[in-house]
This record gives sequence, structure tokens and C-alpha cells, in this order.
Amino acid sequence: MIVPELSTRRLILRAHRAEDHADCAALWGDAAVTQFIGGKPQSPQDAWFRILRYAGSWQLLGFGFWAMFDRETGAFIGEGGFSDFRRGIASLEGMPETGWAFAANSWGRGLASEAIGAMTDWADAQLLHHETRCLISNGNTASVKVATRNGYSAFANLPNAAQVFRRSRSPL
Repeated sequence: MIVPELSTRRLILRAHRAEDHADCAALWGDAAVTQFIGGKPQSPQDAWFRILRYAGSWQLLGFGFWAMFDRETGAFIGEGGFSDFRRGIASLEGMPETGWAFAANSWGRGLASEAIGAMTDWADAQLLHHETRCLISNGNTASVKVATRNGYSAFANLPNAAQVFRRSRSPL
């Protein structure tokens, strides 16, 4: 499958490439970024395995994660998309799960909301599912704001200090 390229006023979302590894490793190695996503920085090898999983997701499921770049500077700002992580959490099963992570130097400029908006627009037009869901750790107020700005609402509280949010597909 060819990964679709998405663009917004300020961003380009495209397939991950091998040469994105250093940027992804820096993203996932940053304790500020991983504070609410697993709670600890990840190794460069973990970042490499992520890139491989993202490619596989597009091939097997027809959806996946994009690498995200600032349109003006070309700087890597993060990644996000849809997956089926098979976490064994009933409130996530059977629906594509939305996820995102943004580099700390991109925070506070509305880039995450812009990127997630492009992703959900793509999902509304392309995915056969009637909704998508996301998992957000309690205390991650920035991600809650991004999610709610893009039509997600709290759906289920989990015992591990997280919430599941859901978003129904917009009418086409």
C-alpha cells in the first residue's frame, strides 16, 4: 500500500522512512514526550521497531502512522496516526486507535490539533469504521485538549489511570 501524504497549512504528514530514525529516536528518547506514553524514554532500537511496525500497519490494515514535518522548515515535529495495538482493553477493541506524539519544541503552537485534524479528515473519508478511539493517560491535559478539539469525547475510565476517548465519523 502506498501511504497517502497529507498536508495542512503548516504541516506535511508522510510515510516514515529509514532516514527518519534519528528524529524518531530523539522523540521517543525524550522524557518529557514519554511522560504520559509509557512513562519512560525509549531506546533507539525501540524507535526503529516503531518505524517497522508503522510500515507493517499500512500494509496489513490499510492505515497507520505518519511522520510529521513543519512545511516551512522541514523539521520533524512528531508522528501520529491510527493502529490496532491489540492492547486487550475492551473499550478499544474493534476500532482503529488514534495515537500521536510531538517533539517538545513543537508544543504550544497548535500543530498537534492541526495534524490530528488532517488525520481525522482522512479517516472520515477513507476508513470503513464508524469511529476511532484514543487512549489518554490521566493528567495529560494537552492531549485531552487536542482530542476534544478534534471531536473526541471521554468514553471509558480505565483502572490504570487512563481514559478512552471516541470520535464518530463526520458525515461525508
